[in-house]
Formats: sequence, structure tokens, C-alpha cells
Amino acid sequence: MRRRDFITLLGGTAALWPLAARAQQSTRVRHVGALMNIAQSDPEARMWATAFERGLGQLGWKPGDNLQIEYRWAHNDSLYKRYAQELVRLDPEVILAVSGSSASALQQATGTIPIVFIATSDPVNRRLIASMEKPGGNITGFVEFESGIGVKWLELLKQIAPNVKRVAVVQDPMRSTWTSMLIGIENTAPSFNVQVTRIDARDSAELERSLAAFAGTADGGLIVTPNLFSAISAERLVALAARHKLPAVYFSRYFVTEGGLISYAPDRTDQYHRAAGYIDRILKGEKPADMPVQAPAKFELVANLRTAQQIGLTLPAQLVAAADHVIR
Repeated sequence: MRRRDFITLLGGTAALWPLAARAQQSTRVRHVGALMNIAQSDPEARMWATAFERGLGQLGWKPGDNLQIEYRWAHNDSLYKRYAQELVRLDPEVILAVSGSSASALQQATGTIPIVFIATSDPVNRRLIASMEKPGGNITGFVEFESGIGVKWLELLKQIAPNVKRVAVVQDPMRSTWTSMLIGIENTAPSFNVQVTRIDARDSAELERSLAAFAGTADGGLIVTPNLFSAISAERLVALAARHKLPAVYFSRYFVTEGGLISYAPDRTDQYHRAAGYIDRILKGEKPADMPVQAPAKFELVANLRTAQQIGLTLPAQLVAAADHVIR
């Protein structure tokens, strides 16, 4: 090789070095963890994971390309702590926490790795954050419910069953998280001309006795508020409402797909998309401490016309037309 050609070759190679370096940097694999609150075998598990990955993909993060996601599927309380510790040992750059239990378990496992939660209620009372506006620490995210949604459930119940005069509200007496939600329902009840009865969700036998006693008098309706026992006992609650022909409003669409009457709840898919946005910002250098915790932005109404027919109820046509999903 002639000297001039060799120098030219060196010059051309040197000119390529910055491009190669940039290419290498742009394809650096980033690491994210996800502590889910559902079994991996659950039919909805893939749907939620896909929603999360789609949100990341829209921001340029491609699992298997420039992003690696480590999932852990904690479908009962005994798994949260174990899987939180497993994820922390993997040292991801940020972790998605689905549910308050996931977020609390991760909070105990790390005070440094950024955590973005969704499907979490009242994070201030849970002591996950200092305030909604300035979370502080390493945790931020999106609350699933606000206390005022209880009034919306009461309004919805009266809309679908105008003759209801008594409302049983299923609540967890061991959790103070949703005291404000229950008080909101009770305070608003007189304006809807209804009386509220609290039904404690502690064990199946007690729940069955309480609902049977409540349903012994006509003109009753049911509101099921967010709590772990109700989530675990969804099929039983739906069956009891059907047995006693109680029009019921639920906090999750899962109840309706299992045969419940109607639900009004934040759109979980939207929460995964918004969480992907926060994770993107953290991967690009922002701090959770400065990222406000956000309220739900999108809600979905799900109605089951088959169940309405079974309990002798006709849902308003306008409500059915406005529903995001109708089971016929």
C-alpha cells in the first residue's frame, strides 16, 4: 500500500469513529424492572404487559433492542417482598410498580432505584411519597382512584336503578385509605334520597350473611369499593349480587366481565401508557422526587346487559350508548 493511500485510509477511518461511537451509544441497552400484581398465566397479564411495552415503544424504547424488561408476577401478598428484592438485586435503572402493595414492597427494598407506580391508592397515607406535587425520594407515579369517585359511583347507581333507596357499600374495615371515599358517599347520600349501610369485607361467611340481611328489604343497591378482599372475592360478590338481585356498581371492569352489572374505573391501559412516559423521562435523567404524582386522566364505563336482564333491570339507552364496552 502506498503511503498516501494509507494516510487517506487512516483519515477516513478516524472520520468514522465518532459515528461508530454515537451508534454504539444509541443502541445501549437500558434496564427496567416491573413488579406486577397479577399471575403471569392470567389472561389479562399479557394485555397489560403489551400496553406497557407499546407505550415505551411509542417513545423509542424497544424491548429486545435498546431495552430489557425484567417482569415479576406477584399474584398474592406473599410474593411481593420476595420479588421486590429479586428485582432490586438485578439493579435496573427504574422499576414499574403495579399496585400499592408492589410499591410498598419495593420501597422497603430500595431507597435509591427510581420507582414509578400505577394502580395505587392514596400514596401519601401509604407513606410512599411526601406529597402529590413534590413526591420527594425515589418514588412517583399515578394514583388509580381519587376519593371523589365514590360520589360518581352513587350517582351511577341511581342512574341505572332510580328506585334504590338503600345502598350497601362493601369496604375493608382494616384499611383507612378509603375513609374519605366512604364519607363522601355517606355525605352525598341524602341528596340522592338514599341511606348507606357499611358492609365489612373481612371473610366470605360474614360478607354473605351481611348481604343476605341487607337484601331482605326491597329497594337495595350495592357499591363495591377498592379493597384487596373484594378483588380476591370478585366471583363471590358477583354471585351474591345476582342471587339477591341487587343492582351493583364495581370499582373494576373485571367484576363486569365475570358477570357483574356495571363498573366505572380509570382506564388501566391509559395508566400503563402514562407510566411509560414517566419511565422514559427518568431514563433520560429526570428525578422522581420532582415529578408530580398524577390523578387518572381517562375512565371507562363497562356494562353487562345480560346481567341487567337477569335481575330484571333495563339500563338507560343513553348510558349504554356512552359505555366504552358493553357485554350483550
